[in-house]
Amino acid sequence: MAEFVKRPGAEKKSDTLETSVASCVSELMNAAVSMHKMHLKITGVGSYAGHKALNELYDALPDHADALAEQFQGASEKLLSYEDMAPKSINSVGEALTYMREIAKTITDLQAKMPYTEIVNDLDTIKSTLNSIKYKLLFLK
Repeated sequence: MAEFVKRPGAEKKSDTLETSVASCVSELMNAAVSMHKMHLKITGVGSYAGHKALNELYDALPDHADALAEQFQGASEKLLSYEDMAPKSINSVGEALTYMREIAKTITDLQAKMPYTEIVNDLDTIKSTLNSIKYKLLFLK
């Protein structure tokens, strides 16, 4: 009976992917909290549109995070381990937009190393949500 030999670094690559997915899930959950707080303190011209757009975003992010975690755990047949992270403090629409761009870049980086195409496609859905909210914050005032 042949014995399978693990390639050097193969386990580390898997751990890195699992860590990246868990970190992304945590970031999405924390972003929901950050965007909810920004939603509650937005003022000035365009604040109603911003208030509604941020509401839409903080409602969507937990579902996106949950779906990513469940799908990855199902595909990889491994449970993820999450580190505690504090939510980011956001004090303006500009900071919210910057944060959304950072999240989109994190997702794009994750897609580049994701072996499960079905998850790559679902990560695009998260970026589509972010793009829709960015549009509303930038142009619907």
